Amino acid sequence: MKIGLIFGTRPEAIKMGSLYHTLKNSDIDVKVISTGQHKEMLYQVLNLFEIRPDYELNIMKEGQDLVELTSKLISKVGAVIKNEKFDFILVQGDTTSAFVGALVGFYNKIPVGHIEAGLRTGDIYSPFPEEINRKLIGSIAEFHFAPTEINVNNLLKEGINKEKIFKVGNTVIDSLYWVKENKSLDLQKIRDKYNLRDKKYILMTMHRRENWGEPMRNALKGVRKYLEENDVFYLVFPMHFNPIVRKVIKEELKGLERKILVEALEYLEFIGIMDGAHFIMTDSGGVQEEAPSLGKPTLVLRNTTERPEAIEAGTAKLIGTSSSEVYKNMKLLEGELFEKMSKASNPYGDGTTSLKIKEIIQRRKK
Repeated sequence: MKIGLIFGTRPEAIKMGSLYHTLKNSDIDVKVISTGQHKEMLYQVLNLFEIRPDYELNIMKEGQDLVELTSKLISKVGAVIKNEKFDFILVQGDTTSAFVGALVGFYNKIPVGHIEAGLRTGDIYSPFPEEINRKLIGSIAEFHFAPTEINVNNLLKEGINKEKIFKVGNTVIDSLYWVKENKSLDLQKIRDKYNLRDKKYILMTMHRRENWGEPMRNALKGVRKYLEENDVFYLVFPMHFNPIVRKVIKEELKGLERKILVEALEYLEFIGIMDGAHFIMTDSGGVQEEAPSLGKPTLVLRNTTERPEAIEAGTAKLIGTSSSEVYKNMKLLEGELFEKMSKASNPYGDGTTSLKIKEIIQRRKK
């Protein structure tokens, strides 16, 4: 059996890492097609998980819009798929690389498996373009690997055949457990590297397209107000490579004491810093999934989320980006809410998702 894994961003690589090894260890012929959608951050993860792409498409260039990105991906991914005779194609999540991988697979009549299927906000412009990407992938996929029951129900409401939907959990938990088990000494050294061992700190990340500009400025104003009134905490902010994001961060936090701005972290470093944080503020989907396994309360800096399970389980709270709401919810974590959120259980899986996906594919192939 030959399976093509198509991905191009760091979050995709993280969530494909454990699955890649599970498939390879089962004597499945696995070919990795790396689009390079997030080239710098992507290769940090490939090195960590010891993945060497069979194809590197290098499609990114500065200032490229979604139309140009999509058309370039269709051409380059299409050429690879014509060269290989895959039995299956697997894509993960909601990126343009994932959408194009599914589309080109469909054009070549190759069954497509969608990892992390069924996530929905109900608003095709939030997040943009991710929400429409995952809906379009859902229209194409033959195998829908859904993390939770909510995701399963979303797919059923859209008319997906229940025989094609599999509730398996999320592969990100597999990858997190792999790192915790295999890199424990490295995780301890990372906090020393950034001089965080004896510091009480809040970890913040923010980079999504819908938060560019005023939403990010407003959120940072609320964070700044809280930190100026509370000298207990430091703020650790790994900055995305995007210059639009970096400009806002530096302007809004200029002159603030007890801030630690760092370059975009490798995945291993990020896990180490996340593991030592008091609580987390983020617009990242992956962090919403990982933080519960580390017992970290998470404030979600978005107006909608395709991961309502974390909200319902009490591990995360959706707070938007207004400065007043950000400030208010940071204050709330000084009370009983912190203990309640930190003890809530992770709704996204137990670390066996990759094994379940492999077994489902093998059964269906027979």
